[in-house]
Amino acid sequence: MSNNNKFISVKDFENYAVGTLPRTVLGYYQSGACDEYTLSINNKAFNRLRIVPRMLRDIRNRDLSVTIQGDRVNVPIGISPCAMHKMAHEDGECASARAAGKHGAIFILSTLSTCSLEEVATAAPNTVKWFQLYIYKDRDLTTSLIRRAEKAGYKALVLTVDAPVFGIRYKDIKNNFSLPSWLKLGNFSEELSKMNQTNGSGLTKYVMSLFDDRLVWDDIRWLKSITGLPIIVKGILSAADAKIAADLGCDGVFVSNHGGRQLDTAPATIEVLPSIAREVGHRVDI
Repeated sequence: MSNNNKFISVKDFENYAVGTLPRTVLGYYQSGACDEYTLSINNKAFNRLRIVPRMLRDIRNRDLSVTIQGDRVNVPIGISPCAMHKMAHEDGECASARAAGKHGAIFILSTLSTCSLEEVATAAPNTVKWFQLYIYKDRDLTTSLIRRAEKAGYKALVLTVDAPVFGIRYKDIKNNFSLPSWLKLGNFSEELSKMNQTNGSGLTKYVMSLFDDRLVWDDIRWLKSITGLPIIVKGILSAADAKIAADLGCDGVFVSNHGGRQLDTAPATIEVLPSIAREVGHRVDI
């Protein structure tokens, strides 16, 4: 894109990325699970919705701000956790967090970020930041990440619960995707952050070696026992699970199908949002 042109929409950024990023990186960012049915319906489900405007309303004092987990933010919009931003830009998650703060939005840092949580906290001190968390087989590793997030000023933990196993992403397998050798996972030691470079998705093999695939709802109680931070459960697609989360004292429910990257044929998030809101919207943030 020439200097005479501007990025004026999200689509402009996407188009630029398609023409700029290496094939393996683009495949990782764009891909959904299996045949990408859920990835496709995420967009199509929104396209079926319509905004019905009301007329002759005094709009001199427009206010989109909301209070979420005790923090007032300018817009009810945030940046969901996404791994490895440095594959797209050298400033990585630090730049993303600064941009979110500039517009008064929440930024959620992925555990699998290429900037450490401390680096992001320093780069964007005024941004409302949450930390996305997995519970690992090594509970000491999990606890260590939580303590670091608390110390760095993150306001909430976003526990991902929809990845007991990683989604099968054909593009990653075909591209033999792994983290580029000049990058590392910022929240882990040099040794831990090395990717498995063998067949299939190196990232998948590495991450799955860490995840605890035995997690059940009782593990939420353990998490609540070791931290005072609000706990947002991410990956909920049913009203029944949302109720369980609320009953266990979770502070929020993050309605998500992992961007269509986990279980293909799962419903679009906007399709299930109404039933979840009816079930727990009066009890927890959604």
